[in-house]
Amino acid sequence: MAYDEKKETCGTVCLKYLLFTFNFLFWVAGGVVMAVGSWTLVEKSDYISLLSSATYAASAYILILAGAIVMVTGVLGCCATFKEQRRLLRVYFVLLLCIFLLEILAGVLAYIYYQQLNEELKQNLRETMVQKYRQPEQEHITKAVDKLQQEFKCCGSNSSSDWGDSVWTRTSEADGRLVPDSCCKTQTLGCGHRDHPSNIYKVEGGCITKLENFILDHLKIIGAVGVGIACVQIVGMVFTCCLYRSLKAEPY
Repeated sequence: MAYDEKKETCGTVCLKYLLFTFNFLFWVAGGVVMAVGSWTLVEKSDYISLLSSATYAASAYILILAGAIVMVTGVLGCCATFKEQRRLLRVYFVLLLCIFLLEILAGVLAYIYYQQLNEELKQNLRETMVQKYRQPEQEHITKAVDKLQQEFKCCGSNSSSDWGDSVWTRTSEADGRLVPDSCCKTQTLGCGHRDHPSNIYKVEGGCITKLENFILDHLKIIGAVGVGIACVQIVGMVFTCCLYRSLKAEPY
């Protein structure tokens, strides 16, 4: 009897330290998830404004929410583990399950968006660029388009000829420019008057291809982070169940 009790106590102690280690790693992972989500919204917010769908941004918001809950849950898990309170362990398990569901939701949204991204860009990016660039109350679009063309070294949605249909190029503000100055390989004031390949970026597929590849790569990062954390959570839920059963078997 004494041997069994000692064996059970040792098992419980091992589970406690395993769960504590898990919670520390889980807390760190929560910070990583929040960082990825925040990076998407802060660093790439200009590109988000070029997309008609809010799915891409929604995935990032879900990651930030999940990361915040993960960090709180990690602290709660440590408290529940060392205090050996079954009630706290139940709350901890429910929170793990909620985070797991949030990450599945983010993954589903990312997958759906992955499938429809090409069609969305084909339908909307060209119209956005030619209709809204340098237009009143569209400063965020103008900034996003200039940043897109400079960072990705491209010009126009499909090609530089798209700018021939632009509302902006037909205004006095354009001052005879054929393309925005951000299309130029060496950007200077008024350089958009010449659309020769020696002066501007001529990229096969235009900015659509560049932006699509960028977003697809980023969706893969979001998906990989979500799957990684979800796998860690499954391990945590198993440890929690084992510790809960161990504590339940012990006398009060």
